[in-house]
Amino acid sequence: MNPPQSPFAGVPPICRPDPYAGQRWTFGFPGGLTAEVHTRGARLHGLWAPDRGGTSADIVLAPRDPARTATTARYFGATVGRYANRIARGRFSLDGKPYQLTTQEEDGHSLHGGTDGFDTRLWEAESVHTPEWTGVLLRLRSPDGDQGFPGNLDVTVSMLIGRDDELAFSYTAVTDEATLVNLTNHAYFNLDGEGAGDILDHELTVDASHYTPVGADLIPSGAHRPVSGTAFDLRRPLRIAEALARPGADGGYDHNFVLSPHDNETLRRAAVLYAPATGRRMEVLTTEPGLQVYTAGQFDGTVLGKNGTHYGAGAGIALETQHFPDSPNRPGDPSAVLRPGDEYRSRTVLRFSTRG
Repeated sequence: MNPPQSPFAGVPPICRPDPYAGQRWTFGFPGGLTAEVHTRGARLHGLWAPDRGGTSADIVLAPRDPARTATTARYFGATVGRYANRIARGRFSLDGKPYQLTTQEEDGHSLHGGTDGFDTRLWEAESVHTPEWTGVLLRLRSPDGDQGFPGNLDVTVSMLIGRDDELAFSYTAVTDEATLVNLTNHAYFNLDGEGAGDILDHELTVDASHYTPVGADLIPSGAHRPVSGTAFDLRRPLRIAEALARPGADGGYDHNFVLSPHDNETLRRAAVLYAPATGRRMEVLTTEPGLQVYTAGQFDGTVLGKNGTHYGAGAGIALETQHFPDSPNRPGDPSAVLRPGDEYRSRTVLRFSTRG
């Protein structure tokens, strides 16, 4: 049976109310990409992309019931912050002052901004539509003390589709007090189509010569290490099944890869994901210093997907462009500090194409 076609292609952004998702925005271009974004969590809920034969399928994992994003599918497609990834014990010091964040993990760490992070919030949104780009601009104010972070923070996130089959994420933020900012989108992708099985036959390339080793609690356990000779050497295309079979992969990735060079301004390639079965290819470009690769090894079928498939281990892959885990407590890592008068800026572009 052919995958469902996107019903939204070829129209400016359309907004529909939803009792839980807030607003559902849909936008795209004829014959190319089409997206659905929810304002609760500034969440990428769906993305339709054509395969090598021109047939479109939704390639983003999401629960059939949007209310599940409050529980078992919390981070699916969401904009996460103030600080994406983990901060050990939810503690850090800034300008000599200690801070304690809310923590939600059993081991007491803060993950993706705390117990009530940006993924739970209802963002304000407006449409963007030009001859070359179409999408939404989302805004959120995070008040001083939110989840333990200092300063009032004003955040904007744009998600725009271009005529050249690109999905661009642009983030900005300003603050009135020194604080931490590290934003990303937490979408899970399956280039064969959402609910089409696992991603083990996908080929993955990551342009990183080093990675961040972690302990059992996924907190960095030491200095960045070279990928050469390890399970984390993905500098050449490799089937994910083959990569995960290497000694040291332990059945799955949930690791930060150190991208270089890094100057905060220039887009450069971080990764390529390719599905031989459908020919879909996704190139990840970013201004961020790191890429968190998560192969969803902990998925256990609890989440029922949009097409009625329970998501098992490896149902999708997250490629999260961001600063490094626990970097506020690791002085050698790129700083995630934002100060008054400065502007946080980050950009990630997903570039889609097909191969025969």
